[in-house]
Amino acid sequence: MAGGMIVADVGGRARDYNGKVTWYVVLVALIASSGGLLFGYDLGITGGVESFPDFLAIFFPEVALAQAADKSADPYCSYDSQKLSAFTSVLFLSGAFFSFFTGPVTRIGGRKLVMILGGASFCVGAILCAFAQDLAMLIIGRVCLGAGVGFANQAVPLYLSEIAPAHARGSLNVMFQLATTIGIWVAEWINYGTQNVHPHGWRISVGLAFVPAIILFLGSIIIPDTPNSLVARGYVEKARLTLERVRGTPDVEAEFADIVEANDNSKTVNKWAISQKKYRPVLTGAVLIPFFQQFTGINTIMFYATQLFDVLGDGANAALLNTAIIGAVNVGSTILAIVLVDRLGRKVLLVEGGIQMFICFVVVAGVMGGSFNKVTGYIPKNSASTILAFECLFTAGFAWSWGPLGWLVPSEFHNIETRGTGQAITVCVNFLFSFVIGQAYLTMLCKMEYGTYIFFAFWVFCMTIYVIFFLPETKGVPIEEMGILWRKHWFWSKVIMTPEERAAFQKGDLLGSGVTTGDVTPAHVPRTTGSAKGVKSGVTGITAGTTPGATPGAMVASPASISNTVATNAKY
Repeated sequence: MAGGMIVADVGGRARDYNGKVTWYVVLVALIASSGGLLFGYDLGITGGVESFPDFLAIFFPEVALAQAADKSADPYCSYDSQKLSAFTSVLFLSGAFFSFFTGPVTRIGGRKLVMILGGASFCVGAILCAFAQDLAMLIIGRVCLGAGVGFANQAVPLYLSEIAPAHARGSLNVMFQLATTIGIWVAEWINYGTQNVHPHGWRISVGLAFVPAIILFLGSIIIPDTPNSLVARGYVEKARLTLERVRGTPDVEAEFADIVEANDNSKTVNKWAISQKKYRPVLTGAVLIPFFQQFTGINTIMFYATQLFDVLGDGANAALLNTAIIGAVNVGSTILAIVLVDRLGRKVLLVEGGIQMFICFVVVAGVMGGSFNKVTGYIPKNSASTILAFECLFTAGFAWSWGPLGWLVPSEFHNIETRGTGQAITVCVNFLFSFVIGQAYLTMLCKMEYGTYIFFAFWVFCMTIYVIFFLPETKGVPIEEMGILWRKHWFWSKVIMTPEERAAFQKGDLLGSGVTTGDVTPAHVPRTTGSAKGVKSGVTGITAGTTPGATPGAMVASPASISNTVATNAKY
């Protein structure tokens, strides 16, 4: 299996990148992507077991008693319990907390060590939850699961973005989301199969989380660390050999030089450099994209679809089956994202997905508001089918847009100076608002009823506007050359550059690849690769914007030399 390396020409060395999509890099990406199974399996299992009477009787007896005692109560409020919500959401609070420990761990042991710790933590959490005797033990288990998910969700998207060749980065990175959706789907069918295994069916469902955890744990031991991470820790020659292996060619001088130079530049920047004005676009994206991803309302479906369909009168058995149908749509649509993301680009999918999700939630709110009888708990069968159909369409729209791209885009638009901190912020924000949604949704459904879906539709509208006007297209742009997009963007160029710098950049007097450090190095001043010198890899003597044997400065980016692809990427 091989594919030629075709990347967007951003000036500098990007045009000289060589490499193939080899079976080895695909295998490595598949193993690393198993980190998504952890997240997905927990998402799928949690909402299902919360509807198991045996589970509720042990840990949330007040919910079980309330449901049994008063069938005439408001069905929207039948699951409204802060303790029950806490069981779901504590994982995300834990994940947000532990994600900030990944930076020091990465600097010491690399991205693969973070993934190993993620698998180990999830193993411990699965065991504790499966054998829990009281709520305290159950919550401690959830905290361990959260640590595992926090480590995995921080490391795996970055690992995939760094290990993948630029032209296939989107497809390989989306494998993480595909693994997440497969985890959700498998978990939903396991719940469907264990719901009538009394009294310990829920223990089987929860305990099987050990399986994806051990896959990630063992898999992370055998795969290599990324060349970027190896260079950052001083293993320059090993990084070179790893890059040759994953690219399927010894001709990696240009890409390796960019990695080494970016690492050298990062040593002059403190770890909180992302707060500086020149990094304002990536900081904004690192916060807004995960915030918007959670405020699509997708987790209201992933967590609580079973309870929603139960509320609508389907019964527990049919509710679990409907949830599994949504899970199947989720998996199929994510596979479609893998096919399309490096063909159509990120923005097309994000905008189309946003429009589709907005329409679907407005329809769901209208049908629920117009046909669901709270007093009798009755909804016409055709109305219930309409809700299921539009929740499937919503899930499809999310699964080929904000689901995978909510992780892909933040992992690829950082340079090496901001990548670790930026991804930690992304994971923290994602988990923090997952916690907020998980804790608030059942109460929102009780108080706002069908208006809950209008609330999320509003945020979907806002995020679509953000993508259209403020997010450049990153398709095909090498990860260490990404900064040029912000300097060409109609809005962000005004934020990160002075008018004088913008004028110089437009005239071609600023080095295109210099955007990675935010400097304004004149084009005629060559920059060396620092620690790349003297390495047997053949990087010796390469300067920024040159290739071996080329005239220094010959490859400096200018408006004339920047391809139409990048011009299109950054014009919005």
